[in-house]
Amino acid sequence: MNDHQSAVSETPAAPVSDAVQHALAVTRRGCEELIPEADWVKKLQKSEASGQPLRIKLGLDPTAPDIHIGHTVVLNKMRQLQDLGHQVIFLIGDFTSLIGDPSGRNSTRPPLTPEQIKANAETYYKQASLVLDPAKTEIRYNSEWCLPLGSMGMIQLAAKYTVARMMERNDFHQRFTAGTSISVHEFLYPLMQGYDSVALKSDLELGGTDQKFNLLMGRHLQAEYGQEPQCILTMPLLVGLDGVDKMSKSKNNYIGITEDANTMFAKVLSISDTLMWDWYTLLSFKSLAEIDALKQAIAQGANPKDAKVALAKEITARFHSAAAADAAEQDFINRSKGGVPNEIPEVSLSGAPLGIGALLKQANLAPSTSEANRLIDGGGVRVDGGVVSDKGLKLDAGVYVVQVGKRKFARVTLG
Repeated sequence: MNDHQSAVSETPAAPVSDAVQHALAVTRRGCEELIPEADWVKKLQKSEASGQPLRIKLGLDPTAPDIHIGHTVVLNKMRQLQDLGHQVIFLIGDFTSLIGDPSGRNSTRPPLTPEQIKANAETYYKQASLVLDPAKTEIRYNSEWCLPLGSMGMIQLAAKYTVARMMERNDFHQRFTAGTSISVHEFLYPLMQGYDSVALKSDLELGGTDQKFNLLMGRHLQAEYGQEPQCILTMPLLVGLDGVDKMSKSKNNYIGITEDANTMFAKVLSISDTLMWDWYTLLSFKSLAEIDALKQAIAQGANPKDAKVALAKEITARFHSAAAADAAEQDFINRSKGGVPNEIPEVSLSGAPLGIGALLKQANLAPSTSEANRLIDGGGVRVDGGVVSDKGLKLDAGVYVVQVGKRKFARVTLG
């Protein structure tokens, strides 16, 4: 098994029921690979015949305290399968986090402390519950079976895979070829993630495309332990707001799921009409038939912005509420008309008369007076609706609505 090894994805020739065909369509939606597809159909057929839900696993290492909507792509797929009646297992890798996932890395990653893992895990599940149905989600921690494994069990597990096969993994091979260090403990990560599938007896494991090697390890180890191997489903990485790179905080092209409703709504509306359809496929809970109907309406002359507004409201409502999404839409309309948002920060400053540059800095509307001056030169600063063109402007005591760019506002009381 290596990064390029996979079973041929073929739909079995035997006829399948409408329910199984629907479940297969839901599974396929937006996915990168379903391996092996024929086995997944057999599992669905067996589940239909027995009434026994399939066990669907997603493992996440709590390596950071917050997630953005790009991270929710796999969670959305879990929710879709959950809604079909299958058992979803949200696995928190508190043990594997101590090792550190080497996937896609060109250097050894320092492991987290138990305290960091615990704090991050609590936040992860709270945020994931905004997508998954908490009442129907099984929460597990892999320390539950990894710690009791002990040194003897770890040795026995390590005996089930060879170093040569491990070195076929792309990132290990590249690091070895480049003469970059690889620590022995990093070999344990895919083994432990694979062992999670054995412990949970999973039927399907989900992950990003960068997790394919680890997911295939689960299939290998389940067979080694006499279990029916799981199928694996990889999901693409969500393209960010810029329409070019994958969503990432470092690229500043992301939407955090804890961002306020108005910002979230506006950011979704900022994406291109082309990117909107990928987001619909990966992030929306609308059926593919509903999405096709939207596409057809636009092809017949409907405004694409209406579809984008619907997507923005759906995503905003998921992480806030329907009422918050409605309010965010109205706030966006107000801003588009040059109006003032419904709620803006109240700031009290002293020292009137105060220069506009100093005011912007003190009101946290600009990081520095030099940046404030740059914004003024660009025509991006308004006071009470009027564009400020004079960097030497001084404001007397009073109350002013100050705007920077399209989204930053403050009601400044100057004394």
